[in-house]
Amino acid sequence: MNIAIFLSICTFVSTFIGGLVSLKYKDKLHTILGFTAGVLLAVVAFDIFPEIFDRVESLHLAPIQPMIALVVGFLLFHIMEKVLLIHHSSEMDYGSHNHPTVGILSALALSGHSFLDGVGIGLGFQVSPAVGLVVAIAVISHDFSDGLNTVSLVLINKNPDKKALMMLFVDAFAPVLGVLSTFLFTVPDNILVLYLGFFAGFLLYIGASDILPEAHSQHSSYKTILMTLLGVGFIFAITRVI
Repeated sequence: MNIAIFLSICTFVSTFIGGLVSLKYKDKLHTILGFTAGVLLAVVAFDIFPEIFDRVESLHLAPIQPMIALVVGFLLFHIMEKVLLIHHSSEMDYGSHNHPTVGILSALALSGHSFLDGVGIGLGFQVSPAVGLVVAIAVISHDFSDGLNTVSLVLINKNPDKKALMMLFVDAFAPVLGVLSTFLFTVPDNILVLYLGFFAGFLLYIGASDILPEAHSQHSSYKTILMTLLGVGFIFAITRVI
């Protein structure tokens, strides 16, 4: 498990570097957001869905269960976001689609996923060192994008840099806590399948409803479209190699 803790620290570094890149180049945030939207779509399609299908088959579960969780995740975040906007908007026009609280909630949700990434590393090492190493490599590979996504979500929802940095630290430290938690408990596979469906719904919502429209709101260009395609290709390549 000492190796697992070391690798969780590597996820911290990977996530933090991704977030710092997003902070440094925030003047090009719309281009970065185009890439981020592609990353989120690809993570759902090429990482989360295949994992759900494998677990549903091995556990002999009804596929409808994680799909219900997906719809719940999508609609829950949609409702939370709209309630916040209704509560805080002036009654003149609908106003901006973004609100600071939405950014923080998004970052916290991503941090929750990062925590379970750490849990996955720890449980993998409980099975065998080989399984744990493969899981850790996969997590470290996409955690750079996690850091970038966390900072992007906080910034586009009108939060200051300081708050974005704070949420980046939370997200980066979450996998370390996830690994440490596996000394204390295990996560039943049937619950993990539902969580994966729920998180897929969340990612689809923020990608299609928040990040992609924001990327094209003022700076729509072929470059932004290309960055979205690159984001998809980047995750596709990683999931094929790992």
